[in-house]
Amino acid sequence: MNKILATAFAAVSLTFVGAGAVNAADLATRTYEEPDLRNGVKIGYLTCDIGGGTGYVLGSSKEADCIFQSTVGNELSDRYTGEMRKLGIDLGFTTRSRLIWAVFAPTAGYHRGSLAGLYVGATAEATLGAGVGANLLVGGTSGSIHLQTVSLTGQLGLNVAAGSASMTLTPAN
Repeated sequence: MNKILATAFAAVSLTFVGAGAVNAADLATRTYEEPDLRNGVKIGYLTCDIGGGTGYVLGSSKEADCIFQSTVGNELSDRYTGEMRKLGIDLGFTTRSRLIWAVFAPTAGYHRGSLAGLYVGATAEATLGAGVGANLLVGGTSGSIHLQTVSLTGQLGLNVAAGSASMTLTPAN
């Protein structure tokens, strides 16, 4: 009886050891894959200072001065000018606003002017003294470098706004 139990125990042990060896062999050949390849590599941030102004009930248009700051390589920076337009409810005024986007590319590279283009989507913000907002914008050039879809805004003033938004970016000389 002891021989049978010892043989059975040895067989079970070899089964587990063999299964472990097979799994270890599988692990050695596996490669890491990025969970979400469509967003690419974060190459920097685009920070925009939005001029102050008044909302005209159904919309507004404000000038933007933006700087791209690279987080890769030799700290490249690139300037853009633009305009932020809102269509929808926009009541009140802001003295100044700042919004920040993360910038993504399929590889860790950037060419001057790559962020130029038209970005469209939705916006919502509320300000009582100091306030916050969110923008959901997509677009740009037909190139592969793009802005993170959602950006956050900090601003000063007395304002409430919600509706569609567009932002045009043009390389500054």
